[in-house]
Amino acid sequence: MSFGRILIANRGEIALRVARTCREMGIRTVAVYSTADRDARFVAYADDAVHIGPAPARRSYLYVPAVIEAALQTGAEAIHPGYGFLSEDADFARICADHGITFIGPRPEVMECVGDKARVRSLMAEAGLPVLPGSDGAVPSAAEAERIAAEIGYPVIVKAAAGGGGRGIEVARDRAELREVYRRTTASARRMFGNGDVYLERFVPVARHVEVQLLGDSAGTVVHLGERDCSLQRRNQKLVEEAPSPALSAEVRRRLGEYAVAGARHVGYTGAGTMEFLVDPAGEATFMEINARIQVEHPVTEMLTGVDLVREQIRVAMGERLPFTQEQIRSTGAAIECRVNAEDPDAGFRPAPGRLTVFRPPGGPGVRVDSGFAQGDVIPPDYDSMIAKLVVWAPTREEAVARADRALAEFAVAGPGVATTIPLLRDLLARPEFAAGAHSTRFVDEFMAERDQLRRSA
Repeated sequence: MSFGRILIANRGEIALRVARTCREMGIRTVAVYSTADRDARFVAYADDAVHIGPAPARRSYLYVPAVIEAALQTGAEAIHPGYGFLSEDADFARICADHGITFIGPRPEVMECVGDKARVRSLMAEAGLPVLPGSDGAVPSAAEAERIAAEIGYPVIVKAAAGGGGRGIEVARDRAELREVYRRTTASARRMFGNGDVYLERFVPVARHVEVQLLGDSAGTVVHLGERDCSLQRRNQKLVEEAPSPALSAEVRRRLGEYAVAGARHVGYTGAGTMEFLVDPAGEATFMEINARIQVEHPVTEMLTGVDLVREQIRVAMGERLPFTQEQIRSTGAAIECRVNAEDPDAGFRPAPGRLTVFRPPGGPGVRVDSGFAQGDVIPPDYDSMIAKLVVWAPTREEAVARADRALAEFAVAGPGVATTIPLLRDLLARPEFAAGAHSTRFVDEFMAERDQLRRSA
């Protein structure tokens, strides 16, 4: 099987990034766009473009009938969902199949399985992966949550079973707090994901967030392409990702790779995805979740390995086998990705969209910028606030940190009302804890609290 035309059911930098690989492969592309994105770069770059609705995502990028109709009208044989929006929607994948369209991702039944965070915990335990003490499946009531928490010990973390992207997660430190956290989390899960199921795990207060990049094909081959450390995050939203992790020993790194491959094989995973782990200060790793899609931070792995992950997604969807074995994958140097968002960190990371009167990305050796914007474009207020991903590579981590700081200093972004995370990113990279690789998932929130306190006392 081969594809002559792929519809990209997404927007912004990921739509443009997928379209570039398609062009290199000789595959024509179809962009779908909302009214807010009519003049966007990804729309102009695609071979064809179809307007699918007004700005609100639920009436355009999440409106399945319009996306399917656009694919049928343009003769697209396949749909690439990117990340977010419909990328982990098993029902959408089934609808694609019902209309003779290939969904570029795992099979619907696999997506459904790994998308249930409570259920997948049990499956990964079956596959031999270590999991945190917690509930066996969804927790039906606050009283049951209290019973489980009493068994596993406080603090506990309450997570939406259908959650993702760091949303639908809260920590409870005692019984009184748990009842309120349970109520809030189930309500927010129902509102955000249409599913109010939640599950419990023991909370690890100091840990690294490490994810392993996976690729699998329909012949049963599964490989990993190393890990990415995503510990620099605020309120479970990633700001900086790097590889290799500065906190892992060779033994822990080997073990994570083996865990990830074993877990993916156990559920019959195909395509690109990540296995996410928490690693405590002692180096003990526990399974968190599987993300059944391409990740925002996939360029980090591409810079280290030279593997185009989107190309491999497409090839696997065509029924082709992976062109390499585990032993043939090589990773060299160090890579760091910084997410440049249109947000004001000093105002609680409030979105700060607007027209880009200045947009000059950096350049130089080992620098890659993935963005859906150019100077003169308008950042719409309707979607995610990310402006660009700055990715750097260097032979060593120390050189990569210096290169990232240099590139951020060159990155000029301005416009009426527009604020960015660039100054904060430079501050974080300059901290001695980051230079030493000694930070955890708490680092950014603690740094911001300290900064806010200093500002109030000045």
